[in-house]
Amino acid sequence: MTAKPSTKAIVVFDIDGVVRDVGNSYRRALADTVEYFTDNTYRPTSLEIDQLKSEGIWNNDWEASQEFIYRYFASQGTPREQLQLNYETIVTFFQSRYRGTDPHNWTGYICDEPLLLQPSYLEHLTQADIAWGFFSGATRASATYVLEKRLGLQSPVLIAMEDAPGKPDPTGLFATLNHLENDLETTSTVIYVGDTVADMYTVGKARELQPHRTWIGVGILPPHVQETATRCEAYAQTLVTAGAAVVLSNVEQLIPDTIAKLLVNSQ
Repeated sequence: MTAKPSTKAIVVFDIDGVVRDVGNSYRRALADTVEYFTDNTYRPTSLEIDQLKSEGIWNNDWEASQEFIYRYFASQGTPREQLQLNYETIVTFFQSRYRGTDPHNWTGYICDEPLLLQPSYLEHLTQADIAWGFFSGATRASATYVLEKRLGLQSPVLIAMEDAPGKPDPTGLFATLNHLENDLETTSTVIYVGDTVADMYTVGKARELQPHRTWIGVGILPPHVQETATRCEAYAQTLVTAGAAVVLSNVEQLIPDTIAKLLVNSQ
């Protein structure tokens, strides 16, 4: 049974790479972590991080850091079964870079993340009667920091790492909708906006589990891939292959008119 598109849209945003540029924060902390735990012998490049994430299952940067470490030592002849990696130690080191070492006063890379959208953009969506919320693999503290402290939003709808399984499991996306909709039987078209293969896979999984409504994946090119046209095109194609209906260079290009066209095209 094919879902019938609704003229009403709900937009759910990922945060990292969509709302904020994490090229010099999360991704930098990931590279720092891998370098530290490989005794300063290997630091993954930005392209290598993209390649890992293109596998669609490494949305969690702590787990991605660990996987890079495992793969490095495997390439040196030490299988992962022989390594004594402690996941919590990896997380602690990562957070010391990303948040800083003071738990009460963050001083790490998170403090310098450029914003990729402004509150006025979200206000325009509200004025157009388009509901919106956030589903992110970031920790709640990190997500709240950018949404409330940096953007000044008042208690936005947010499902974060602690609230649901990691993507591409769509449980968190469904939970976001539950907060945005009063009537769970409604069939508003859902647009999920993300910058990774895992985000697009999440849309596909949601479509499989709830085919009664229309699901649309919108890909966003994170700033770090926009340095060259070749990399930009390759990354966009990766998102399209993973299920994106359209790929934009900035989230603020997803204006109400664009959303209306997506709804028409999905019919």
